[in-house]
Amino acid sequence: MSTAAGTAALDPRSQRVIEERRARRLNRLATRERRTLALSVGAFLAVALVLVEALPSDRAPGALTTILLVLVYALAFRLDFEIGTGSAVPTQLVLVPMLFLLPTGIVPIAVASGVLLGSLTEYAGGALHFERVFMRLGNCWHAVGPAVVLGLAGEPAPNLGDWPLYLVALAAQFALDYGSSALRGWIALGVPPKGYLRPMVHCWVIDCGLATVGLAVAFACVDSPYGVLLCVPLIGLLSVFARDRRVRLDYELELRDAYRGTAFLLGDVVEADDGYTGVHSKDVVDLTMAVVDELGLDERARRDAEFTALLHDVGKLRVPNEIINKDGPLTDEEWDVVKQHTIEGERLLHRVGGLLGQIGKIIRSCHERYDGTGYPDGLAGEQIPLIARIVYCCDAYNAMTSDRAYRAAMPRDEAVAELGRGAGTQFDPSVVDALVAVVERN
Repeated sequence: MSTAAGTAALDPRSQRVIEERRARRLNRLATRERRTLALSVGAFLAVALVLVEALPSDRAPGALTTILLVLVYALAFRLDFEIGTGSAVPTQLVLVPMLFLLPTGIVPIAVASGVLLGSLTEYAGGALHFERVFMRLGNCWHAVGPAVVLGLAGEPAPNLGDWPLYLVALAAQFALDYGSSALRGWIALGVPPKGYLRPMVHCWVIDCGLATVGLAVAFACVDSPYGVLLCVPLIGLLSVFARDRRVRLDYELELRDAYRGTAFLLGDVVEADDGYTGVHSKDVVDLTMAVVDELGLDERARRDAEFTALLHDVGKLRVPNEIINKDGPLTDEEWDVVKQHTIEGERLLHRVGGLLGQIGKIIRSCHERYDGTGYPDGLAGEQIPLIARIVYCCDAYNAMTSDRAYRAAMPRDEAVAELGRGAGTQFDPSVVDALVAVVERN
């Protein structure tokens, strides 16, 4: 059984979801979540007890066999392999042998016992809030489907010729797993059921692969119930990979925080070097983020836009203060020096490397004009990165509506009209429309 797994490479949204998911394990349940899970747990236990009576069996495994299966299930359940924004647990390795060794009517109870035992050990290790220990029984619905299918089929012994039956049992597992998870999420968190479908497809792919290994273990258990121990080395190997995966995720999250801290530190350096430039950059950040939201860009673009807007003037650290703070218009020679600041900004951030090195490439284009007459590379239209087009437009509007040493701020209506006149030549028309919409709302 796998919990909801994410889908793609780690992006800003995925990073946030991972941190929230990790933190949630240590937090108390919200009132609505507690009530929903209590209802799910109660319903599961009621159904599981009914199945004990409703699915008669000729199987009579010893107490040692049952305990062994529960212990190995608990061991597998503790293995939390983080994938994307969720995690997978290799309990399918044990669930399948359970379905062929135990009376099918008690399999859901055995699964619940393994989940409870594994959760208690996590609580003892400080990795789980106590309230979440018993509420995890609400995640055991996946065991009901295959138990019912195989129980009604007469509890057949493992046989490759019965593969259609096994597919039906697997489909029943997925259906109940999805249905229970989606219903809980809809009631407790307001997440529509379709929001769970795509992440769980990835879980099902993993479970299908593990189910085939679990079936092989079930064949080994025909001669001896201790055959289930054959999956323990695999669980151990997966735990090594899971720890390695967690370390890499921790590193990526820490690296993100380091990049963010470096970006804001550089922003503070710019502000300390020149008060106007620093305040101006922060105002451009606010405008840029509003335009990004107006355009409906994704989380990755949002992050890049924030860093670009914050650091678009970082190259001015290399421009002499007598030019930056000059009262009055600049000479042609002075303008040539100022025009180098986007290149200097790229060079500076390239030395930092990583994410900020990529931001430096965008910053280089933050003074390119839509008609190709900007600097430093004369890019035009779609050749200019979208984030650079947004920052350039917001930068210009903020400059027009700010007091400078050599002129007063332009009224908002005049600045908006100036943006309109520059649409298609100086600025991207779609960006102008979005910026005007933001300005007129405020």
